[in-house]
Amino acid sequence: MGGAAGVGPAFELVDVVEERGGSRVLDGVSVTLPAGGITAVMGPSGAGKTSLLRLLNRLDDPSSGEVRFLGRPVRDYPVRELRCAVGFVFQTPVMFPGTVADNLRRAVELSPSGAAAGAAAGWIERLLEAVELDGDYGARDADRLSGGEKQRVALARALATGPQVLLLDEPTSALDPEVAERLLATVSRLNAERGHTVVMVTHRLAEARQHSAFAVMLEAGRVVESGATTELFERPRQARTRAYLSSAG
Repeated sequence: MGGAAGVGPAFELVDVVEERGGSRVLDGVSVTLPAGGITAVMGPSGAGKTSLLRLLNRLDDPSSGEVRFLGRPVRDYPVRELRCAVGFVFQTPVMFPGTVADNLRRAVELSPSGAAAGAAAGWIERLLEAVELDGDYGARDADRLSGGEKQRVALARALATGPQVLLLDEPTSALDPEVAERLLATVSRLNAERGHTVVMVTHRLAEARQHSAFAVMLEAGRVVESGATTELFERPRQARTRAYLSSAG
């Protein structure tokens, strides 16, 4: 299971509404996401999971309400600073043209401390080692990697800016179960060893149950239930949570 949640919150969402195309994709969401652990965001298709995740590093902004990171409104942070501190790994990894090393260099160029990071000897090899890829991957054509390898490079690219938080949007959805489990084992190790807060959207309940310490259940843009993963799975308080766990499990 993911590392224990930290003492204070990483994120607080207060009465958040997001409207798109005339409809509400998030409707009055208020939830606190703990620091230092792995949080799983679950729910049926169209529940608003990815929409919530994108608010956390201002890929999108809410129509109303407030999102706070470490006690400060996210709007108070310079966008580049926020996105370096809160890295995002997308569902489908997109590689920049060139080698794996080129992809990692592009990431550090965005970081306020990128010049220092890029000047450190062996930094590419250390990043690849962190995501359990051999150092020789740096010279490989990024676009010719397998899906699982690309997702590990995307994870390394997110780590390159020295983030406090990793946001993962269904990172295993295109991977077979064995490759998916190995990737999440890497994420859990990074959480345990480095203390990264992780917020992970997943449609695979087994992943949420095994790898997260805290879970949020969304449906139709609303928070149905949130709390410790063990409690939510074993003793859900809400009928809608019980129904979803039963139907999706």
